Amino acid sequence: MSLLYGKKVIVIGDRDGIPAPAIIECLDGTGSEVVFSSTECFV
Repeated sequence: MSLLYGKKVIVIGDRDGIPAPAIIECLDGTGSEVVFSSTECFV
């Protein structure tokens, strides 16, 4: 069982770093639910 099992997760990615879809792929199989995701540009 994962530390994130059954948790709701907000994912904020970085356009020049790790985008949100890549983070979501890493969360697959943890049993968590992504309720919001966004890739932003932090300047």
